[in-house]
Amino acid sequence: MPTHGLTGISMVFLALVMVSALAVVYVKYDARLMFYQLQKELREKDRLGVEWSRLQLEQNTWSSNSRIEKLARTKLNLQAPKPEQVVYIKVK
Repeated sequence: MPTHGLTGISMVFLALVMVSALAVVYVKYDARLMFYQLQKELREKDRLGVEWSRLQLEQNTWSSNSRIEKLARTKLNLQAPKPEQVVYIKVK
């Protein structure tokens, strides 16, 4: 009679060990998926950082004073005002 009790307990422990083993496999698999996703996001962050730097450089190039002045003179036919055309406004 005592062997039946041990068999039942052994079966419970075996089931618990199997559930535990499956949980370990699942957790490791999930950790690998999350690590892969993290690496993917880090690569995207690096790519966006490079693009941001390029866009900042491009913005600085397009907004330089000499370029704006050149475009104003050539495309819009603008010129600097003569001293007698300048009006000063006094702010109180």
